[in-house]
Amino acid sequence: MWRRFTKDLWQNVSKAESLGVKSESSFSCPTPPGKPVPPYPPPSCSPVPPFYCCPRTKYDVNFIYINDVPPPSTLGDVFDRIAQSVFWLEIVRGFAVTLGHIFKEPATINYPFEKGPLSPRFRGEHALRRYPSGEERCIACKLCEAICPAQAITIEAEERSDGSRRATRYDIDMSKCIFCGFCQDACPVDAIVEGPNFEYSTETHEELLYNKEKLLTNGDRWEPEIVSNIRDNHLYR
Repeated sequence: MWRRFTKDLWQNVSKAESLGVKSESSFSCPTPPGKPVPPYPPPSCSPVPPFYCCPRTKYDVNFIYINDVPPPSTLGDVFDRIAQSVFWLEIVRGFAVTLGHIFKEPATINYPFEKGPLSPRFRGEHALRRYPSGEERCIACKLCEAICPAQAITIEAEERSDGSRRATRYDIDMSKCIFCGFCQDACPVDAIVEGPNFEYSTETHEELLYNKEKLLTNGDRWEPEIVSNIRDNHLYR
């Protein structure tokens, strides 16, 4: 096997010299100072893998440790593990946490007699608002109907005797509504809003089909809260 390898090696060297490559003196094996030359160096290092003539050792390569460094096991760590196993320190800590919460005020509230605070940006039941004079705000521009992604709003309008346009029909299918708030953002006169009411569960589907009268009633009922929420939220609109 060694003879065959030597024969192939010399053939590669001869082919390199025939192509104009430098002779074997130009491909001398790089031997670092102080390291003995191997007893069987081939005539040339060019056709063989690198570092064949001078194989590297573990002292010539800089290895990098990429795994997590294991935590040191000092004498204190050993005593801590023994104490946790013998004295059940985790159970004692758990009892201490429970005992500390016994004397604190509970976080639960007596719903529905007590209710927690709501964000001014909360999106609840829809409502149609009026002006302080009692006139309806909606001008039937149908922007809310156009922008509604669930197509839950249906509006019909007609022109009044004074030339103004008002909605004769304003229906919202609350079972379709996804409470995205697009209708409230698109309205130029703040007519349709999502109020703070979240307690409007029903037993039938028909009760979730809101008409104009139902929406105006909601607006009259929740007007103070709606005005306060709009005032607190005006910086974000």
